[in-house]
Amino acid sequence: MGSFQEYIEEYRKQLKKGDIQKAYQGLMEYIMELRSYFQNKYPDYFVSGSIYHGFMDMTYFSFSPKPLKDKKLRIAIVFLHQAFRFEAWLAGYNKQVQSRYWKMVKDSSWKKYSLVPSIKGADAIIEYILVDDPDFSEPEALTKQIEDAALRFINDIDSYLAVHQP
Repeated sequence: MGSFQEYIEEYRKQLKKGDIQKAYQGLMEYIMELRSYFQNKYPDYFVSGSIYHGFMDMTYFSFSPKPLKDKKLRIAIVFLHQAFRFEAWLAGYNKQVQSRYWKMVKDSSWKKYSLVPSIKGADAIIEYILVDDPDFSEPEALTKQIEDAALRFINDIDSYLAVHQP
């Protein structure tokens, strides 16, 4: 493992090439367009006004279909930089809500999606891979893939919550 200074020198070299800035800018533009797409196509959903850019670890925006919003839950569309994939996360509006629903799912026999191992320090209750190794060469097709997988996830969560209460 290198020193902080060695990492900074490598970072500086990569920045001088210019490719990282272009890729990062393109990725952020795509995620902004994806957020706008959800906002325009699903006006009944509450879509967050901002995007969390992260520390090159994750970038996400959240939205809440009415049935989830009424339960103080939301869906985050997350791009994990190192894993290089899009995920959907079920999350609570606060830690108390998140803990309550995490416990409910943990204590049930529902195993359709990946429950985070511990709520401590977690940003999600359930994580689901929407698109692994996305192809950005056709952004419309990628958006459709993300949308279709996210809607399946939302419908499954909604169906589960319709018969389970924390």
